[in-house]
Amino acid sequence: MRHWPGARRDCVQCAAVHLHWAAQRKDVTDVARNLEIYDAIPESAVIIVAHPDDAEFGVAGTVARWARGGARVVYLLATDGDKGSEDPSIRSEELAALRRAEQQAACAILGVETVEFLHYADGYLEPSLALRRDMARMIRKHKPKVAICQDPTRFFHGRGYINHPDHRAAGEAALGAIFPAARDRLTFPELFAEGFEPHKVDEVFVGMAENDDVIIDISATFEAKIQALRAHKSQMGDWDPTEMVDKWARENAEGFDFSHGESFRYFKLGGD
Repeated sequence: MRHWPGARRDCVQCAAVHLHWAAQRKDVTDVARNLEIYDAIPESAVIIVAHPDDAEFGVAGTVARWARGGARVVYLLATDGDKGSEDPSIRSEELAALRRAEQQAACAILGVETVEFLHYADGYLEPSLALRRDMARMIRKHKPKVAICQDPTRFFHGRGYINHPDHRAAGEAALGAIFPAARDRLTFPELFAEGFEPHKVDEVFVGMAENDDVIIDISATFEAKIQALRAHKSQMGDWDPTEMVDKWARENAEGFDFSHGESFRYFKLGGD
């Protein structure tokens, strides 16, 4: 990994697994036959991830496409990313503030106006009932039609990547919050007492999923994705993610009539 100086090692590993995963899947199956193109623009969406920059690596092209198309997009982050530094002089509180600001800057580039932080501790996230309840509260508050979350089933990939446990925890809690916690009035009755009416999410997209089945054309928003990644300066250092992320998105889109794509495991829970 030393040929990307200046970037945090886990950021490079995260990008590398995107590339390796896309190439491996391309070798095993015909991408164009097995992925359905999803081209709708939802009315509203929530993007649920563990850390600042998680969404930018995985789904920012889709976020920018939806926002440009008129969708109201909300980011929901379980942590502030307060452990994500190799600088021995920085304190967790300082890093958390820096990374919140970087996430806000990235979201401004993508067209996202609302960013919610749950302020759980980075590195210690668990798919607890408390986290599920807090995510359900935000879903009821913002009432998105669509949700994107991380894959709770991905533990590792190849020989070079172990998925961060916070990613898995955030994905599991998010799916439980989407269904059934946000939907059911009698689940977490304190939320109803707080004034948060039940809400049903119609569609769910799991990012970086092992068994993806839809792809979204991000050709027109790929540059916004790169610019949003660069906003995370504490994580990127002097590493430019363009080459690696471009190669991943291009390999993802091979066989289609567009140049760059992001793929997901898709669930249709309601709606038309």
